[in-house]
Amino acid sequence: MQVSVEKTSELGIKMTVSVPAAVVQQKMAARLQSLASKVKIDGFRPGKVPQQVVKKMYGAQIRTEVAEELLKSTYPEALKQQDIMPVDYPVIEFLNDAEGLTYTAAFEVSPNVSLDALDTLEVTRPIASVQETDVDIMIEKLKFMRQTWQLVDRAAKSGDRVSISFSATLDDGSFSTGRIDKNDSGADFSVVIGTQQMIAGFEENLLDLKTGDNKTFPLNFPDDYPNANLAGKPAQFTVDVIKVEETSALPEIDDEFVKAYGLEGGTVESFRDDVKVTMERELEQALKDQFKAAVLSSLYTTVQLPLPKALIDEEINNLAKPYLENAKKQKISMEELNLPREIFEDTAKTRVALSLILRKIIEQQNIQLDETKVRTVVNNMAQSFERPEEVVEYYYADTKRMNDIHQMVLEEQTVEWLAAHATIVDQSLSFSEIMDKQQR
Repeated sequence: MQVSVEKTSELGIKMTVSVPAAVVQQKMAARLQSLASKVKIDGFRPGKVPQQVVKKMYGAQIRTEVAEELLKSTYPEALKQQDIMPVDYPVIEFLNDAEGLTYTAAFEVSPNVSLDALDTLEVTRPIASVQETDVDIMIEKLKFMRQTWQLVDRAAKSGDRVSISFSATLDDGSFSTGRIDKNDSGADFSVVIGTQQMIAGFEENLLDLKTGDNKTFPLNFPDDYPNANLAGKPAQFTVDVIKVEETSALPEIDDEFVKAYGLEGGTVESFRDDVKVTMERELEQALKDQFKAAVLSSLYTTVQLPLPKALIDEEINNLAKPYLENAKKQKISMEELNLPREIFEDTAKTRVALSLILRKIIEQQNIQLDETKVRTVVNNMAQSFERPEEVVEYYYADTKRMNDIHQMVLEEQTVEWLAAHATIVDQSLSFSEIMDKQQR
């Protein structure tokens, strides 16, 4: 077998494999002989059909079968011989070769990842703490969450809760959200006018609407919108009002209020302490998440590398999958959804690049999975369930679930290594700035 390799692009390879005629003819002869002993042809007794006749009738079919068999055996052998590791399935083309077998295999390979630029890695680390004023604001929000709502038959005003069904379509027609009428928990999608839970300008457009009203209005996604593919772009929003509700006065913080939050026998003072402890725990996690995001963002911009198109396409498919599944549930056709792959491209490139870079760092620095951290992660995940020990057993009993956790922990360990070797610049922020960013 002869193998030659040529580059078709920075990461593209075309490998030509030639199998000697003797090998091909030997395999064809063996198949012809086997077929001749079984095939039934008019005018010949079973098992007595001449091979020349069999070859004339079935030669093309047998050659195709032999070619496929040799492809399966010679392709991986050729890759091993050339020490090549493709990142995608090859595009195979059989070339004209009357007696032997010659084919080309076109594919992409992973880039060479250089980590020399890591010496210049600089990361901004957010710093924040929970102040007493933050606790005051949080308690007001908790009071707001405990208020009751009553249906009203009038136009919506500031402070009202409006349940809606809505969709958004970019002005250039390149993206549509599809119809949204439920939140993540499956309840009606509701907006309290004036709380700024939606993008700027959205809630103002709900003012003066009544139950059953429909409204379409233009609005720009904010420049800092989390989805970079939508950030700053103009869109048309269409809203249907399901119901309008108003609220009574906010409840007082008393023993009944404290009891409603699960602090049996607690006091107003202990309630405040409990709220602060919860806020500090949430802030700690938010700071950790945002610092990790900052490390990875800096890593992506610092270490430059070409990316295989095949891996980008695969990641785009992964990103689009939830939208396609949601559209299917809402019985929206692919044409109506209008979901171009380009809107996922930047995110897909970031994910692919980080995956390749992190893998190289893990390999180069010989970062080993910390089983103690794995156990801690699983235990923490189990604590929110009634029988945590059963949840722990559930995770450890499934190899796929544990592999996902292993990858997550190994990534965390790699981020820790990067943070220890980067230049860190601290940035002081308020509790609300951190948590607002966390909720986007």
